[in-house]
Amino acid sequence: MQMIFLKKTKIPQILFSILVLSSCGKDKKTDTATTPIIEDTLPKMKPLGEEKKVSQAYKNSVVGRINHFYNKNWPNNNMNGSFLVAKNGQILFERYNGFANKNEGTKITAETPVQIASVSKVLTATAVLKLVNAGKIDLDQKVNTILKTFPYEECTIRMLLSHRTGMRNYAYFTDHDKSVWDRHNQLTNKDILDILATKDVGLESRTGTRFSYCNTNYAMLALIIEKITGLSYKEAMSEMIFKPLGMTHTYVFDDDKDRKKIVPSYKGNGVEIGFDYLDNVYGDKNVFSTARDLLKFDRARQSPDFLKPELLKQVYTGYSNERKGTKNYGLGIRMINWETGQNFYFHNGWWHGNTSSYITLMKEGVTIIALSNKMTRNTYAVRKLAPIFGDYPFNFKDEE
Repeated sequence: MQMIFLKKTKIPQILFSILVLSSCGKDKKTDTATTPIIEDTLPKMKPLGEEKKVSQAYKNSVVGRINHFYNKNWPNNNMNGSFLVAKNGQILFERYNGFANKNEGTKITAETPVQIASVSKVLTATAVLKLVNAGKIDLDQKVNTILKTFPYEECTIRMLLSHRTGMRNYAYFTDHDKSVWDRHNQLTNKDILDILATKDVGLESRTGTRFSYCNTNYAMLALIIEKITGLSYKEAMSEMIFKPLGMTHTYVFDDDKDRKKIVPSYKGNGVEIGFDYLDNVYGDKNVFSTARDLLKFDRARQSPDFLKPELLKQVYTGYSNERKGTKNYGLGIRMINWETGQNFYFHNGWWHGNTSSYITLMKEGVTIIALSNKMTRNTYAVRKLAPIFGDYPFNFKDEE
């Protein structure tokens, strides 16, 4: 009788336990199945991939002329920077010399990131264009639909990219008037937007009427990147461009964290240049990179899936030719357009003692990059190399 009683009492308990356990298992499966997977919709750059191999005969035919230019432009290896020339992504010639940090005695190498100054604009524009390409924003979208306090109603993203907003340079309108900005405080991109929204700094010219190169435009584009991606500019640039392309020595300078880590810049006489209140503004400057990383970036911009053909064509259209001439500006790229139909695309930079030059000879697949952290205009002379590779009708007065 006792055994029968035990069986009777245990069987329902066992059945109940099995039921509870099985329902728990179902719940776990259901939870896993219904957990939403957040898709990463951030548009990212892709490497170009393998390119046509450059023959040794071709290398031999150009290296001597590049070397001659290098020795003439920077006699006794006095460049204090990085210099690279490549074709189809393959390096033909590179040199690294001078001090990264004089006090520490460290030398510049292929892995030394330096401030690329306004060449940063090409990278900022690239991130914006990828967002346009992905349909997240429109080129002719009004800026105030994204940055709600932005005061100039007619201003579009295209105008920011092509410097046609008529805005004043933030370095000038924050420089003298303490009621606008106290220079004892570090200026940020958000501060610039707040000043535009609340202080009557005015426009230099009516929006959309003429070209005027202005850093404020690219400080605003960086804020647009942040608003659309939900990331900081530093994170967005890393996720969209630097990481996908393997640009392992490239980053956006953070003035609060990186002051002691970065390669400083120097005057022409070798005196170190300190920081100032403008060093926290990014988008127009503040990318640190190497010549080899910028080569990866340039080749990725030549990839067939970089941008849709219709959008790509607009990037290399001139927007600054109110007065007829050869100099022009596209969407984040400078250009020279000759009547012969030949076009030369490039961007230069200068900030403190850092000078930079990025040249992309797209027809020939040639990339020319020069970066220096010691003030010199010789960095910009690298355009003299263009005629080695194609019919670029420059008129160099001092050309041999």
